[in-house]
Amino acid sequence: MDEMDISKIIIEDFTKNFLDSLNLDVAVIGAGPSGMMCAYRLVQSGFKVAVFERHLRAGGGMPGGGMMFNTIVIQKDVLNIFEELGISVRKYNEQLYAAGSIETVSALCYKAVRLGAKIFNLMSVEDIVVRENKICGVVINWSSVVWSKLHVDPLAVKSEFIVDATGHDAEICRIVERKIGQKLITPTGSVAGEKSMWAEEGEKQIVDNTKEVYPGLFVCGMAANAIFGSPRMGAIFGGMFLSGEKAAYIIKKKLEKRGKNV
Repeated sequence: MDEMDISKIIIEDFTKNFLDSLNLDVAVIGAGPSGMMCAYRLVQSGFKVAVFERHLRAGGGMPGGGMMFNTIVIQKDVLNIFEELGISVRKYNEQLYAAGSIETVSALCYKAVRLGAKIFNLMSVEDIVVRENKICGVVINWSSVVWSKLHVDPLAVKSEFIVDATGHDAEICRIVERKIGQKLITPTGSVAGEKSMWAEEGEKQIVDNTKEVYPGLFVCGMAANAIFGSPRMGAIFGGMFLSGEKAAYIIKKKLEKRGKNV
């Protein structure tokens, strides 16, 4: 065993995966529950998908559960998804169930990756690529470069569609607002910002808010509620899964119309 062989394997294998992901059907920004669910459903349909996550780990806010008690709550509505993913649940009442946050994150990531989704952690999206009033790519850099505020030029990834699954900050939508102006398909044309916690109402609105908000750009998860000014919901995650699933369904239909049948 030679140290240089280990280094060579890592560099060659990563580079191969990265080069293969420079031209995508869908780029998902954020590896939280909604983004990973969206990626999972899309690769199930045979589309080429990569997820770009700025942090070291995938899962978004889910691993921490509620206030670092690593348990999450889901609704009866998503039991079929959890059964499909092989995640164990414990019944609390007729509507609510508990699940382990670590098991949930691990199962979702494992299933998506095994079907072909690529996850690139420690990569941040700092800009978008726009052609003829449609977003058709993202501009990425190492998160360490962004955090260190170094002047290092980024690289671009081409994609038919982009999904903003960056959570509360709705980072991609804010880039659009900053670079293009108030052109988002929202009542104000901009990011409204999420309201205070109201779990029941937030869960109701998150799926309705999951849609295309600029040509080529979709929102799901908390980014969807943030952009439309809906409430946050805390450590209940059923809506996150349903939102990611809805985004994937709409994008699938659009890709099929473009002749991307698989």
